[in-house]
Amino acid sequence: MEISQLLKGVLDLAVLAVLRDDDGYGYDVLRRLRVAGLEEVGDASVYGTLRRLYKAGLLTSYVVPSEEGPHRKYYSLNDRGRLRLAESARTWHSFASIMDSLVKERA
Repeated sequence: MEISQLLKGVLDLAVLAVLRDDDGYGYDVLRRLRVAGLEEVGDASVYGTLRRLYKAGLLTSYVVPSEEGPHRKYYSLNDRGRLRLAESARTWHSFASIMDSLVKERA
């Protein structure tokens, strides 16, 4: 099974989850996802997801000047984003439980 195909269905949830406690800019979100174990997630996928979640009203953004290059656009979860995260997490747990029971080896 290809991880990239699985990522397409859960990237929104993963991005919302990494922004739950700390705001982040694009590369920071990408780095946190990779550190968490999603090494195969692509740069363009994360940046596109951030833009889409922002346009959907689930994130707010603000710009912070950087001494190391261009200004950084930070994203943070707003109330709608936190609600979506909670809903998506419930759906994920239910789905994962079903899949676990389907693929579990029988003794």
